[in-house]
Amino acid sequence: MHYLPRLTRRRFIANTLTASACLPLPAWALSGSALQQDIDYKDVFDLKIGNSSIVLDGRSAPALAINGTIPGPLLRLREGRRIRLNVSNALAEDTSIHWHGLLLPPDMDGVPGISFAGIAPGDTYHYEFDVVQNGTYWYHSHSGLQEQLGVYGPLIIDPEHEDNVQFDRELVVLLSDWTFEDPQTVFRNLKMQDTYYNYTQRTASDLLRDARQSGWPATLADRGMWGRMRMTATDIADVSGATYSFLINGHDPAGNWTGIYKSGERVRLRFINGSAMSIFNVRIPGLEMRVVQADGVDVEPVTIDEFQIGTAETYDVVVQPNDERAYTLFAESIDSSGYARGTLAPRRGMTAEVPKLRKPPLLGMNDMGMDHAAMQHSDMSTHGPQHAGMQHAALPSFAHNHPRGPGVANVTENPGNRLAEPGTGLENAGHRVLTYGDLRSLKAGRDRRKPQRTVEVHLTGNMHRYMWSFDGRKYSEIEEPIVFYHGERLRLVLVNDTMMNHPIHLHGMFVELDNGNGHHNPHKHTMVVKPGAWLAANITANAAGDWAFHCHLLYHMKAGMMSQVSVVPAAGSGNAA
Repeated sequence: MHYLPRLTRRRFIANTLTASACLPLPAWALSGSALQQDIDYKDVFDLKIGNSSIVLDGRSAPALAINGTIPGPLLRLREGRRIRLNVSNALAEDTSIHWHGLLLPPDMDGVPGISFAGIAPGDTYHYEFDVVQNGTYWYHSHSGLQEQLGVYGPLIIDPEHEDNVQFDRELVVLLSDWTFEDPQTVFRNLKMQDTYYNYTQRTASDLLRDARQSGWPATLADRGMWGRMRMTATDIADVSGATYSFLINGHDPAGNWTGIYKSGERVRLRFINGSAMSIFNVRIPGLEMRVVQADGVDVEPVTIDEFQIGTAETYDVVVQPNDERAYTLFAESIDSSGYARGTLAPRRGMTAEVPKLRKPPLLGMNDMGMDHAAMQHSDMSTHGPQHAGMQHAALPSFAHNHPRGPGVANVTENPGNRLAEPGTGLENAGHRVLTYGDLRSLKAGRDRRKPQRTVEVHLTGNMHRYMWSFDGRKYSEIEEPIVFYHGERLRLVLVNDTMMNHPIHLHGMFVELDNGNGHHNPHKHTMVVKPGAWLAANITANAAGDWAFHCHLLYHMKAGMMSQVSVVPAAGSGNAA
């Protein structure tokens, strides 16, 4: 196995020699633009990936674009129809497009080295498949670091029949991150120093404050523990606002993307986290949100004030402003190092107060997967309800039978099931925060069989060396794929042996996240596994072929947190895969 194609500095410069002087936004991403209600659906789309530039806050940088825009065009499909997407490569290197979350044949999935060979310079690849689902999705390059450079866009599939969600207006809210550095430089910086972009290190004044609160013995024990692990409690996000600009529909905070509404309307906001490395905490101060869809699948409505959206996840929410005022749409990075900001208003030019960034969160002992006895030695840097999912009698037995070399800095001895906990930094938000435990599929799952076997995968890494892997082996070291047997019902258990959130994406099929809702467990294509935690999902392996399986933090995937799942015939079945 080999890594995805690498965008070298030389190629990066060569690719941008013909970059345009300015980058227009697609029509759907302009302030004041609403999605068309009466749609003349297309079944054929032509997309060209080429060189361009991006301009943010007066700064210009080379970029890659789809049909000349960043983000790319909105693709609006209809369930039950067959579509053809002709993707042309105008670059000097290979490229690709992956249709994130779509159920399709493996050779249409768009992952070089697994699904197909990639799209060579000057070539066109013809993706063609039946649309068998509906909901909010997105698409992006799966080649090198091209996603970070601008190769991504939104994708909406309307239901063949009546929509379960009632709304009067809909808007796409595509979150992303942009760096003016060469992405290869970002990756090298992380390999050189894992805290390169972490500007929130604890200081001597923090040490004195903690000692006053908890006493010197507990304080020194806490600092010593972090030192022995060569970790820091502020390692929340690898890449921060120190280099990132956070965008909504291609607009930076100063650009203030504005979505228009009329008083009393039910407005459907289709949130897509199309970032390379960022997890966001999303709120609209003064407006409650009703979550109606997660990862493109309808859920029973949940009324909340804030939600955390992992990289590559999507959430649809409905809001109903009943007055003629502006509301700030605020997406704060998980480490509170920056934010994306837009506005909902009756007309353009209106603004509302922009919230202040929260105090940066700290990792705690539950992020280490430590038990209550260990927690008694120090009461600092803890967050979240320590009891949630931590009843030892309910914990399964984890194998930990993976290699423990230099690429595995930690093994979680007592992981908790933390599905009922808010996301990192939202434990004390003071209002209603969505958790995975709140998600309940609107329709019951079709496969009622109990899992026949369990596949356990550990998320492993060494943050200090910036090494990431599954079961202690990075992608280039994996000799055999993870095997699913076609048609079987299995249970996938993910155990996070690291102290970072990992959004894990399985291509080709949805998983049913086991959050205690039985046949109404939510269906997802991407699951965020909290630090020091485990979660389980049931899968019907009905998609024969080879599929990518990886962390959707782009630099984690590049560093090795990726594998291949092969869905093969069961022994003696006589069926061809």
